[in-house]
Order: sequence, then structure tokens, then C-alpha cells
Amino acid sequence: MHKIRPLIAISTALLFAVASGALAPGRASGNPPPLSSSAKASSAKSVISGWPDASKKAANDMISKYGEPAASTPSMLVWNSQGDWQEIIVYRDAIPHNFPKQHNDVLEGQIAFKVPADKFDDLAEFDGSLIIERTKGTLAARCDSEPMNYLALNLASEIVNDRMSVDDARDAYAQIAKDYAAGKQHPYTQGFQFDVAGLSETRDPDSAIIG
Repeated sequence: MHKIRPLIAISTALLFAVASGALAPGRASGNPPPLSSSAKASSAKSVISGWPDASKKAANDMISKYGEPAASTPSMLVWNSQGDWQEIIVYRDAIPHNFPKQHNDVLEGQIAFKVPADKFDDLAEFDGSLIIERTKGTLAARCDSEPMNYLALNLASEIVNDRMSVDDARDAYAQIAKDYAAGKQHPYTQGFQFDVAGLSETRDPDSAIIG
């Protein structure tokens, strides 16, 4: 009986510590406590601290607008299901792009969008930084900022729906991007000017030809 009393005393002390907050349940089980939102922010900021300026700016813009990323690695930050975006990715490593002027592609925005197979070439000719996934049912733009991704995807929609030719869309992109740099806003840089569908409407699993 005398040997059991010290164990009872220790157990009582532990329960009191947990109940009073002196020892969190996670700590008692050997697991670290969950990160607070401020700790997550510090973590994301630390990931991008050594990134190039263009990538760091895009990352900070997305953190300010959408909060902390759903996932991060040393080379990218990822957000899921933010507004009409299926996915947003900021890349540490830029892809140089010269249309409509020299810049670095570091920010990718993906939406659910069905691109007919006969429009793939037109979109590739319009902007080489568009990414079409027919099976998945998505269309993405990669540029240096979210407004320019809005612009590219709005013009892509015009091409797909036969409201603009490729040449007209490229001319429009150049003029609107130039105006944006001068501080002039255009609806195409502020959000989608079309109804963004859901993936269930845009996916294309194709047809089986092997039994």
C-alpha cells in the first residue's frame, strides 16, 4: 500500500498541471503543441526569406490576401480553393518570359475551365505561359502577379469563345498590361469576367479504346 501512494501523488500532480495549463496535453504525450497562426506566418516568412525579389513579392502578396499557404517547401508555397482559384502556387525559381515585356513567371493561378481540343493551339500561340490540363479540367496562367494572371485567363476565355482572335488578344494583353503598369485599372486585371465552373463540369476523362 505504501508503494502505491507515490504513484498516486505523481498522477494527481500531472492531472493538475494539465488542467491548469502548465502542461498541455500534447506535451504530456510527447507531441509538440499545434502552431498558432502567428507561428505559421513566421514559418512561411522564413521559407521565403532567401528567395529572389520577384518570388518574395508574389509570396507576400498572396499571404496578405489569402493568409497562410496550405503547404510549403523550400521551392514553393501552395494555396488551395481560394475564391475561384483551384490552386495558387508561388515558385522560388522563376521562368523568364518576354511577352508582353521581360518579366519573371513566379505566380501560377489555376481554375476549372474546359478548353476544347481544337483551341489548344490558339491558346499556346496566345501565351506560352498558359497551362492546359484537359483530363483534370483546368486552365492555369503563370506570370509575375495575380492581376496579370486574371488578364491572361480572361483573354483566353475570349479566344475559346470566339470573341477574339489570337492576334487581337495579344494586342489587348500588351495594351492592358501597359496601362496597368501606369496605374490604370481594367476589369480584366481585377477578377474573372466570366462564370468560373466547377471541376465536375470541366473534367474530360476521354474514352477508353482498349477493352
